[in-house]
Amino acid sequence: MPAISRDEVAHLARLARIDLSDDELNHLAPQLDVILQSVAQVSEVAAQDIPPTSHPLPLTNVFRQDEIRPCLSAEEALAGAPIVDGAQAVEDERFRVPRILGEEA
Repeated sequence: MPAISRDEVAHLARLARIDLSDDELNHLAPQLDVILQSVAQVSEVAAQDIPPTSHPLPLTNVFRQDEIRPCLSAEEALAGAPIVDGAQAVEDERFRVPRILGEEA
């Protein structure tokens, strides 16, 4: 005899607002019983001394710690600007690049 009856499946279907035919109820009751038995087996295997985990292997942080390091000053970075028309392509402490849009800024 299944642990979940046909009437219980019908009740669950009504609660979920699912319209099931008699054939569907007869078909689903044994399937739901198998699912419940499988969950019960898993519950038996889960031991109290094993902590619940989200991953089978331990996770480690792959990001390095933030450390302040020396970096280029604005002048040093702009020193690498290309030479255009005999002058370095720098304007207002920024790299000067050709305009790609036809509209005025």
